[in-house]
Amino acid sequence: MSGMSAHHQHHEHSGESLVNEARTALVEAGEQWTEMRADVFSALAQVERPASAYDLAESVSALRGKRVAPNSVYRILDLFVRTNLARRVESANAYVANSHPGCQHDCIFLICDSCGQAVHIDDDKLTGALVAAARANGFADVRPVVELRGTCAGCS
Repeated sequence: MSGMSAHHQHHEHSGESLVNEARTALVEAGEQWTEMRADVFSALAQVERPASAYDLAESVSALRGKRVAPNSVYRILDLFVRTNLARRVESANAYVANSHPGCQHDCIFLICDSCGQAVHIDDDKLTGALVAAARANGFADVRPVVELRGTCAGCS
């Protein structure tokens, strides 16, 4: 982390470009891009706010015309988080698509208590300081999960 700049530059993807980047990243991670995984990712990429596995299971069920179990969606979401295709918003037990799946860094989420919007910002200087503090206290394999709650500009 020490080699990264405080504000990391990356290309934000959306729509079909995001789906293509996600497919490439998953395949490069040694995983298969199945129809079900594609459907779950597409549903996740289309939501405006963090979505739960249950929300996504409903969307994918409607798309496929048959019931999809939330447990299946949870397993796929866990894979997406492990392979950097999605981020988990811990405090909401919900997920957002990573708009730059090929880029490895820690996100800081800003979550609006009024509308539920989650915005992520990248500040490797801040998250790097957290990792350094954890290492100084004997922790290894640290992955910061930083969430700040408040009111977004649109709601305030």
